[in-house]
Amino acid sequence: MLLAVGAVMLIVLAVVGSAAGVLLRDNFGLPYMLGVGIMLAAIGFLTFKGGNLIERFLSGWSILIYIVYALFLAVAILKFGPAIRSTLISAEIKPGWVMGGFKYALYNLGTIPAVLFCVKHIETRREAVISGFTAGLIGILPAFLFYIAVLGHYPQVVGQEIPAVYVLSRTGVTALLILFQIVLFGTLIETGTGFIHAVNERLRSAALARGRTFPDWQRPLVAIGFLLIGLGIAGFGLIGLVAKGYGTLSWGICLTYVLPLLLVGLPRALRKKR
Repeated sequence: MLLAVGAVMLIVLAVVGSAAGVLLRDNFGLPYMLGVGIMLAAIGFLTFKGGNLIERFLSGWSILIYIVYALFLAVAILKFGPAIRSTLISAEIKPGWVMGGFKYALYNLGTIPAVLFCVKHIETRREAVISGFTAGLIGILPAFLFYIAVLGHYPQVVGQEIPAVYVLSRTGVTALLILFQIVLFGTLIETGTGFIHAVNERLRSAALARGRTFPDWQRPLVAIGFLLIGLGIAGFGLIGLVAKGYGTLSWGICLTYVLPLLLVGLPRALRKKR
């Protein structure tokens, strides 16, 4: 499991770094690798500051994400409403959609260990169930809003490195385009920070279990190591990483994480309850 989750983390770090490079290159004229470096430096800074700042950043920025995505959907409907409606009516259901959705769910499940540091606030099974359901609901909401908003430019949007920016650039609403890019950049930082902080928390827990300490100065060293690997992988480009990396990892996550969790972890949890 740790191997699969670690591979997911490295791929995600490379993807967010590459997305940052593309974003700053295409919209602000900065070199691709400079954008990647800025992103990874921001992740390293937040990781060094620790859990309290990270939790506040994740919570506050998530609220901003929902607001911006709602505005994105509203503008897209106003500008491209007939095209969105036409795509929904005439869309063809292609073979492989079930397997595609299944694989998408699998590699997203691999991110669960990255947010386990948040569960320290949960004290009962009821709170855990409610929190899990709520997290799933609010987690998929921006994706749903995004999906509807970009339908007006299907299938051209499929080949774009950052589809939302591609669609927003055609709305003519410059202020929203700039705001979305700022929010997207912060979201990428959010994602990478969560993964690396999760690794640091696991290392700290393991050290405490052995009667040792995990000094704060070791946190940035762990972050730097993973970020440098992510920086190297980011050189493959955003589309290549998503198309090849995510699909392959889905099956590894299924075998090493999802199946053991359902076949071993769930029965043990139920026996403990009884």
